[in-house]
Amino acid sequence: MLQMPEPRRGSLTGDDLRVAVICSRFNQVVTDRLLHGALEALSESGVREENVGTFSVPGAVEIPVLADRVARAGGVDAIVALGAVIRGETTHYDLVCRMAADGCLRVSLDTGIPIGFGLLTCENREQALARSGIGRANKGHEAALTAIEMANLLRLCGP
Repeated sequence: MLQMPEPRRGSLTGDDLRVAVICSRFNQVVTDRLLHGALEALSESGVREENVGTFSVPGAVEIPVLADRVARAGGVDAIVALGAVIRGETTHYDLVCRMAADGCLRVSLDTGIPIGFGLLTCENREQALARSGIGRANKGHEAALTAIEMANLLRLCGP
C-alpha cells in the first residue's frame, strides 16, 4: 500500500517573525478582548514584543486598507486582523462583513503576506463575548496562531 507523506505544516514558533496586529475600535469591549488574546498567543509563540506592531482603526471596513499599506511597506511576515461586527436591524451588517473579509483576502493574495482573520461576525453581543473570552476559545488568539503558522509555511515554500 502506498504510504502518504506527512503534509508540510508551518511551525507555531514565532521567535524570528515580525507581526502587525490591526484592531477595530467598533464594539471595543469585544475587540479589546480579541487584542488581548492575540497578543497573548504571539507572546506564547515566542514573537518578541519589539517585533509586534499594533494599530487601531475605527471599524472593520478600515482594516483592509491599513493591512494593505502595512503589507506593502515591508517589514512584516504576517498580519492579524481583529474586529467584531454584530448584526443589527439593517443589511449594513452584511455589507461590512463582506467588505472586510473580501478586502483582507485581496490584501493577502496581492501581497503574499498572510492575514490571520480574527473578525467576529455574530448575531448578538453574547456570541461576540463568548468568542472573545479567555484562553484558546478567544478568536484573536486563534487568528494570531494562524498568522504565525501561515508565515512559517510560506517560508517553507520559498519566495
